[in-house]
Amino acid sequence: MQILTVLAPVFAARCSVVVADDGTCVVVDPGAGAGEQVRRAVAERGLRPRGVLLTHGHADHTWDAPALAAAFDVPVLLHAGDAHRLEDPFTTLGVLDPRRDPGGPLAQALAAVGVDPGTWRAPSRVETFGGDAPGRTADEVLELGGVTLVARHAPGHTEGSTLYLLGADEAEPVVLTGDVLFAGSVGRTDLPGGDQAAMTATLRDVVAALPTAARVLPGHGPATDVATELATNPYLHAVR
Repeated sequence: MQILTVLAPVFAARCSVVVADDGTCVVVDPGAGAGEQVRRAVAERGLRPRGVLLTHGHADHTWDAPALAAAFDVPVLLHAGDAHRLEDPFTTLGVLDPRRDPGGPLAQALAAVGVDPGTWRAPSRVETFGGDAPGRTADEVLELGGVTLVARHAPGHTEGSTLYLLGADEAEPVVLTGDVLFAGSVGRTDLPGGDQAAMTATLRDVVAALPTAARVLPGHGPATDVATELATNPYLHAVR
């Protein structure tokens, strides 16, 4: 397994291309401006995409998902709790909605890469997993070509936020945490769909239970690992 990283120009959101030994791949969180780099990497390496996977439905992680899914003829996949966000990923951003605050940080970041929020079109093929039961945290195993991931529901930042664990049985697994866990910090809970109580439970019962050897690739910022975060992240200390 290989993981290629593309940083989208908007908020430097991390897009990961997970490549299996057989050349199939999964694209995770292609934010605004990441699509062209992903297409180039796929073409240069002769990869065969099997899906576009989202950690959650916020626009800085989803903008290029519909176009990539259409170009590769694959579905967009995400937890059912966040599926509604694909109809309009800006309304669910509350105060960050660039249409409400045209001079705000998201509006400026989108404008800088020539993105008009009014041009959003929901993906034509969406597949969900996990059901919509409140508090559901059961693992879901996703097999997409040669890529096998464990989807672990981790609500709090949004209702359907999900961690994706790769190589769970290997010595050095990798977890894609989206906006749930960052190096030294965690995701905000003050936007629509955010829930501090749910985030506390996620940090205590889901994040803290990850393999300590796992490398963490967050949605923004530098990579880290679970052992380091358990030892130094003040938000994890607070819930243990």
